[in-house]
Amino acid sequence: MPINLPPQNESENESKNQSKKMGAINRFLQKFSPIPISEKLFFVQNLAIMLKAGISLSVTLKTLTRQTNNKRFSEIIDDISRNVENGVSFTESLRPHEKIFGQLFISMIESGEISGKLEDVLKKLYIQFKKSHELGSKVKGALTYPAVILVAITGIGIFMMISVIPKITAMFKDFNAELPLATKILIKLSGSLVSNGLLYLIGLIIFILILVQSIKTKKGKYIFHGLLLKLPILSPIIKKINLARFARTISSLLKTDIMLIKSFQITANVLGNVYYHDALNEMSDKIKKGCTINEVIANYPKLFPPVVTQMISVGEETGELDYILEELAEFYEGEIDQIMNNLPAIIEPILILSLGVIVGGIAVAVIMPMYSLTSVI
Repeated sequence: MPINLPPQNESENESKNQSKKMGAINRFLQKFSPIPISEKLFFVQNLAIMLKAGISLSVTLKTLTRQTNNKRFSEIIDDISRNVENGVSFTESLRPHEKIFGQLFISMIESGEISGKLEDVLKKLYIQFKKSHELGSKVKGALTYPAVILVAITGIGIFMMISVIPKITAMFKDFNAELPLATKILIKLSGSLVSNGLLYLIGLIIFILILVQSIKTKKGKYIFHGLLLKLPILSPIIKKINLARFARTISSLLKTDIMLIKSFQITANVLGNVYYHDALNEMSDKIKKGCTINEVIANYPKLFPPVVTQMISVGEETGELDYILEELAEFYEGEIDQIMNNLPAIIEPILILSLGVIVGGIAVAVIMPMYSLTSVI
């Protein structure tokens, strides 16, 4: 006897269709978005644990392919897994995906494969990624609050200009009162913003797009990064971030027996600021010619303070450069942590003062004509 299945509810069908659409959108976005650092940390940590447990590399990679949440990253690991299974080395399997993993990761893996210490190298890579992620998160977290306040100040200013001021302007016109210069300027700005607001918005978007594209050019990068190194509040933060990454990265590379010159070349690509990038490339060329690290770093006093030069000199003399650089990285990471904790307390008064000036200026420009209105009445 045939079993009659009950018809599916329309809401259930709609829900399934909606889920499919959302899944398709997520897959599309993942193709163009960078792999989250959390996925890389999960991959490196579990790779180290499973290899230490005696599980083969190919089996480990297959397992991680299934466990990875990011579809795009899962496909990349699957590609690496198939290459390893076909006899290609782990390092060579990673090379087609250098944009995802980076030169630092691949170089350290290569060193680990050659020395037979892949598990130890993966542990160091995990620490490297984790420290880098923590550093970036602290900076972003500290800058989020000021950014929100700045957006709020801008929003309040725009709201007052397009909503409050036009109503007050109409009242002034009804009484034919003589207006002070500050009030006239405020009314003109408000009127211009109301009538040409869309044009200003389009112009602002175009300006931002042009600015972003300009910064991506070689000349634009030098101008922008040079400006960052000169700004009073940002300059110390930018320098300390680059110094922490410089020390941490070279320390990790030296601990995996990668040559000093190559370590400098790889680290140059890790640092975000072009001036530090160029300095490290120039240093590697001078080290090739027989100069010591201490000698070459001393030529860049604006980028590398005396404490860096002194500690590297001690590291070279004692033969413990990797350890000294690790200590230096810890020092600068601690400095950054302290700055990030204090940053809101430094920026908050400036933002509050700015808000007070904007709101106070508008209030004064509105209140001043009130005295003229009393004489008219």
